[in-house]
Amino acid sequence: MKMQVYGALPQTMMVCVDSYADKCITGSLYNSFLQRGVAFKSTIEMLFGIESMLEDLKMPQSFTGKRRFRYNDDNKEEKETVAEMLKEGKLATFSIKILFRQNAGWQGSVVWCEGKNEESFRSVLELLTLMDSALDADGK
Repeated sequence: MKMQVYGALPQTMMVCVDSYADKCITGSLYNSFLQRGVAFKSTIEMLFGIESMLEDLKMPQSFTGKRRFRYNDDNKEEKETVAEMLKEGKLATFSIKILFRQNAGWQGSVVWCEGKNEESFRSVLELLTLMDSALDADGK
């Protein structure tokens, strides 16, 4: 299946989902403005990977500083190099455009590439709920 490109903006991430078991997403993240892709093994790793890419690109800028229990400046994140920036997930592919990072959350839109549906989201929880509805639709 030929992949349709849904936006080539710095704040647009391609999420290639390879598996979805027990509400846990695994796969890879890509951004056409970065030379590396990031593999993730859980939903939380996916979210931290997207946040890390947004920080690297500095777009969109965060309106609030990150709060942590511990501060660790060692960024030992390993990223895999990818030849192609746009790939397909084995199960599904999402194009996530993050327009704002306000109120310690993300606001934007997500496109389910296989279903060709686009929806807006106002929070990370709403984004995950939309992705879950597409992934459960594939599984049922």
